[in-house]
Amino acid sequence: MNTAALTGGTPKISIRDMTLVHVNEERRQSNVSVENLTLDIMENEFLCVVGPSGCGKSTLLSAIAGFMQPQTGTVTMNGERITKPGADRGVVFQEYALLPWKTVLDNVALGLKFRGVPRADREAKAMEYIAMARLTEAAKKYPHELSGGMRQRAAVARTLANTPEIMMMDEPFAAVDAQTRLSLQEELLRVWNDNPITVLFITHSVEEAVFLADRVAVLTPGPGKLREIVEIDIPRNARHWDTITSDPEFIALRDRVMALVRDQNG
Repeated sequence: MNTAALTGGTPKISIRDMTLVHVNEERRQSNVSVENLTLDIMENEFLCVVGPSGCGKSTLLSAIAGFMQPQTGTVTMNGERITKPGADRGVVFQEYALLPWKTVLDNVALGLKFRGVPRADREAKAMEYIAMARLTEAAKKYPHELSGGMRQRAAVARTLANTPEIMMMDEPFAAVDAQTRLSLQEELLRVWNDNPITVLFITHSVEEAVFLADRVAVLTPGPGKLREIVEIDIPRNARHWDTITSDPEFIALRDRVMALVRDQNG
């Protein structure tokens, strides 16, 4: 566990008694997605959120990103209320969201360009993150020339190049095959260990959450409430897929989180 991130200090993100209502304008219907949720995300913590479909995981991310405003309660970052999207919060979605007419280099440098960084400087910085994502040889390629795993690594590099204070990831590896997904999880941990920032990671996979996280927040069936937070004490240097699935501690934590998700009566 990244214990330094979880002991003392002010939370990076603080959510207090948040209720979010999703409105379907076409059907003239509304439903409560998240109800009375209170949660802290600490500086440089890797927090995964799991729960049944419809429990409000992605809605929670949208509130922190500033895409939605809660009907009640507050969402703050560094003590300041979040009212709109900002460059201090980066989002990686399930869809790769790369511009197909731009190279990997231009995609990764895009946010820096919007911020007015001179071309030479932004390309140099973009190449640092491209190298971190092990995509140096693909820097001049276009998205259609890349595998799904490479495209998602490029999306992560683009987010990190903008130096956000928190990176939010909404099921980012759901669209790739199983073997690529395992590889991307290990790559993400490698990049995060080298460049630690606060991460909020949304997933349906309990195994993925336990592999990646410092803590796993389990939400109840919708409307989503915080069921329990499970601390993951497995050392970072022990998190390799070729060995961890036989680790008794990993198995116990995975089974504990799975039981919380499956218990619909909580």
